Amino acid sequence: MSPLPAVICSTAAVRAADRYAIHVLGIPGYALMSRAGESALAHLRRQWPLARRLLVLAGSGNNGGDAYVVARLARAAGLEVTLAAPAGAPVGGDAALAHRDWQAAGGTATAWDASLLPLAEVIVDGLFGTGLARMLEADLLGVVLAINHSGRPVLALDTPSGLDTDTGLVRGAAVRAALTVTFVGLKPGFFLGDGPEYVGRLVCDELGIPAEAFAAAPPLLRRVVDADLRRLLPRRTRTAHKGTHGRVLIIGGGAGMPGAVRLAGEAALRAGAGLVTVATWPAHAAALAAGRPELICLAAEDPASLTAAFAAADVVAVGPGLGRSVWAEQLVEAAFRCGRPLVVDADALNVLAARPQRGPHWCLTPHPGEAARLLGVDTESIQADRLGATAKLVARYGGVVVLKGAGTLVGHADGVPWVCERGNPGMAAAGMGDALTGVIAAILAQQADPAATLAVAAAVGVHVHATAGDLAARGGERGILASDLISYLPACVNPAN
Repeated sequence: MSPLPAVICSTAAVRAADRYAIHVLGIPGYALMSRAGESALAHLRRQWPLARRLLVLAGSGNNGGDAYVVARLARAAGLEVTLAAPAGAPVGGDAALAHRDWQAAGGTATAWDASLLPLAEVIVDGLFGTGLARMLEADLLGVVLAINHSGRPVLALDTPSGLDTDTGLVRGAAVRAALTVTFVGLKPGFFLGDGPEYVGRLVCDELGIPAEAFAAAPPLLRRVVDADLRRLLPRRTRTAHKGTHGRVLIIGGGAGMPGAVRLAGEAALRAGAGLVTVATWPAHAAALAAGRPELICLAAEDPASLTAAFAAADVVAVGPGLGRSVWAEQLVEAAFRCGRPLVVDADALNVLAARPQRGPHWCLTPHPGEAARLLGVDTESIQADRLGATAKLVARYGGVVVLKGAGTLVGHADGVPWVCERGNPGMAAAGMGDALTGVIAAILAQQADPAATLAVAAAVGVHVHATAGDLAARGGERGILASDLISYLPACVNPAN
């Protein structure tokens, strides 16, 4: 099976590529529809090789046309196929041709009834495609809810019905697919909003449409992939030593909160930084050094006490567990003036929200609540348009912005933002953000010019962190600790080359 494409285009761009293939390249629309149906059936049989009874639900548009092709080909292959068309048969276009060929092959449509669901081993969802821009009507809402309550696995054609393919918004209800076979190109709604909850395993078939069909429409997002990691973290030379792998300074751990900065420091070490210094509340320094002797622990009395540490660092991270005291604010302001590439997290973001400024060489890592404070809006507004919020943060504060959460986004002013599809709900736990801060700082520090690679290093750091979280969750998501994730980081920053 081919890997997913690296780029993600808007739904409009995917439709435009489809039209280009038909009207400029001369590929008949029904040929593309037939390829889609063939591909979907092949993936269905690969995923559920023992399934013999299919229920195919066909809509009245082109998505329904794909469904009629699947039904016809499955019937020809000897499978038992029941087809229902709750919205009626298509009346024109390529979908009408697919409906005609289904009938010509002896296929008939059965009246929709929820009692059909338990008779099927796999349900094929071809009700709505990417054109859905309204809330589902009551009768079709009932169909979707019945599918979701059936307990039967679902293959969604192009997109789960009811899911907005640009935003990931659910239009009243959406089919929860076990497998989505999408066509021509990836759509952003699979990675944003609630999309990841509904698409299940995702595969993409470009249907033989060449890349030139997308030339007029730049991608909206790009996936972080292992190739990005390999380019940024190649195999080390035999003559390498700790001084060649970057010096990280992490400022955090205010009074009574030493854990966060220790997690960030350990994550930086495990992600490959050569030397990591932790500057913390003076009373914490000795305990941190005893608990993790590989860390250099510095008692941060005041900004002046960090002068030498700033000068020696390749990258500075500030914020984990810092608190909101005058001492903390002074250290944050000193970090902002230090002239080094910065990773800005946690309480340092609150200082920035109170006194906004722009920084070309920093990476801000807000969770949705922190992003809301930075933009002066509520958290719901951030989550309703995460991509737009990321762009606004970049425009207001400069540099690189990592908007954490399901489908973490990495935005910057100089190119297409990244989206991370890895990670799991078990990572919604204390200390995970601190570990991410350390990982990003470490990957930045390992570059010859950290400022020049800030955006891609942040994206790779997010990818590494999420991959480690998935490894930690192999025994179950509930109860994962940030320190569990940290132990998997070495495996994630040493890719096979």
